[in-house]
Amino acid sequence: MRRTLGAAAVSAAALCLTCLPAAATAAPATHKTQPSAHVWLTTADDSAQLQPQASVAFHAGGSDLTTITVDPNQTFQRMDGFGGAMTDSSAAVLSSLPAAARAAAMRKLFDPRQGIGVSFLRQPVGSSDFTAAAAHYTYDDMPAGQTDFGLKNFSVAHDQAQILPLLRQARQLNPQLTVMATPWSPPAWMKDSDSLVGGHLKDDPAVYQAYARYLVKFVQAYAAAGVPVDYLTVQNEPQNRAPNAYPGTDLDVRQEVAVIEALGPLLREASPRTKILAYDHNWTTHPGDIATAEKLGEDPQTDYPYEVLDSSAARWIAGTAYHCYSGDPSAQTALHDAHPDKGIWFTECSGSHGATDTPAQIFRGTLTWHARTITVGTTRNWAKSVADWNLALDPAGGPHNGGCDTCSALLTVAPDGTVTTNAEYSTIGHLSKFVKPGAVRIGSTNYGTTGWNGQLTDVAFRNPDGSTALVVHNENDNPRSFTVAVGGESFDYTLPGGALATFTWPRDGRLVSPLHEVPLDGATVSASTPASAALVADGDGSTRWTTGAAQTPGQYVQLDLGHRVAFRRVGIDSGDNLGDYARGWTLSLSDDGTHWRDVASGAGTGQLTNVDLRSAAVARYVRVNQTAASGSWWSVADLHLYR
Repeated sequence: MRRTLGAAAVSAAALCLTCLPAAATAAPATHKTQPSAHVWLTTADDSAQLQPQASVAFHAGGSDLTTITVDPNQTFQRMDGFGGAMTDSSAAVLSSLPAAARAAAMRKLFDPRQGIGVSFLRQPVGSSDFTAAAAHYTYDDMPAGQTDFGLKNFSVAHDQAQILPLLRQARQLNPQLTVMATPWSPPAWMKDSDSLVGGHLKDDPAVYQAYARYLVKFVQAYAAAGVPVDYLTVQNEPQNRAPNAYPGTDLDVRQEVAVIEALGPLLREASPRTKILAYDHNWTTHPGDIATAEKLGEDPQTDYPYEVLDSSAARWIAGTAYHCYSGDPSAQTALHDAHPDKGIWFTECSGSHGATDTPAQIFRGTLTWHARTITVGTTRNWAKSVADWNLALDPAGGPHNGGCDTCSALLTVAPDGTVTTNAEYSTIGHLSKFVKPGAVRIGSTNYGTTGWNGQLTDVAFRNPDGSTALVVHNENDNPRSFTVAVGGESFDYTLPGGALATFTWPRDGRLVSPLHEVPLDGATVSASTPASAALVADGDGSTRWTTGAAQTPGQYVQLDLGHRVAFRRVGIDSGDNLGDYARGWTLSLSDDGTHWRDVASGAGTGQLTNVDLRSAAVARYVRVNQTAASGSWWSVADLHLYR
């Protein structure tokens, strides 16, 4: 069944979020009826936020539409969770609510059934720019000129009024909550600037040890207060050398390595559960940070995370944390490929807006950018977590003390107690409500890009209970129809322009494919039009080889696998470029690239053609020949072989 959602259908489905069933508690499938997928939708015009839609039934076979093939046999990273930060500002605006309204707002954030089940928090260690306090603070502030190497003055009393009670409440609402802690600055007496704003950590082994002990005391204090810390970084944005009137530290690679070398043994002894993450900054070094470094006569260290992971401190490091304010998520995959034994965590991104943007523009712009770049982009590039910045702010985007004055949050809390859910609530919620901690990302064909190409972009996960969650974003402004294929079953759907949807379905034996994709690593590609031929074997549906001209007989693409390989199916995927499929085709195999045997032929009818062979074939060369004529180009996003 193909289902198109018009405005009336969206309106009819605008049910209360507190009535949503949790994905993990969906009724188990029986084999008496066709399995079906539950659907939740957020539209770019804000007419629906995480609203349940009518379920859609699977059916046997496929369709002629662009096809997202979900492959549970391909597995990637294991997920920790999704959420944001309980900054001092977030704690302040939530605490300003009457008790009943505050409890409702916390349920909206953390309850997996009545809210979105936020499962990952990045917690500031002391003050950040988002603080309601008149002055910035750490947990061991001293009068100017005084030091406290014994840390006798250490106290988290500041957090006991608002932050820690809310964190304990969050853990009660979602016991699977993961907490990561990050300092914006060491105490000023540890710095050469004698200030929390800017400057460097003093280059002194005694200071490195004192700072390491300071961080350990924080972890111990939070654990004693009922908030155990799972991950810890040693400095927020260490390359931000000129923070705008808020805490920050210019911490170069050598000093970060020195702090981690001091911290690792202490943390292992005091809190073995707490793992260290490196860097905690942008995908690429921000041009402004490079300019500041050059002005100061410093090395910009544009390979910062690589240098830390290549250092002696690597033995204490679980992985690397990234932010969104420069570069793109592909940097995460590049680092993963260089250090596959280390994890990737995505830990900060804030929605933002211009002075003249309307609320509708802010919602649409934030939803569409975050959906493709953060919700899908970071997770498809190995992120084990996705965290936005503030969980809650007031209507002016505060309170804050320096820093960002255009940032937004998951929730807006008005002075009259009204609580509004923003676009980030949906872009995080489409993950956090349906993808449970411990879920594993699985294979799914993807056609969109983080740079926007107007096509369909998606990511899929298998939950610990065996259920599946697929998140799909329509980058295009127009509605897009597509098919989701799992095993031998599929369903069709149409997403409104700019919309974001999550599809979930329970474990079902009919939705497991007996086929396993053959890796094409090392394969070479030739084609009748040589340009971009390698894209046929890159496993990326957002790239394509194309004839660049009308279809004529004799056009071809050819794989050289390097050695003889056994396979049972060939998938010819023309991607999301509608109409660019071969109108006629022949599949030929060869062992030497000279002598060919035709094993199948047919007429193309849609974007994905799966050619199932009568018996398993063994060949080194695989060629798809174009046998018909058409005014349309012929494009191949990817060839897939399955055994």
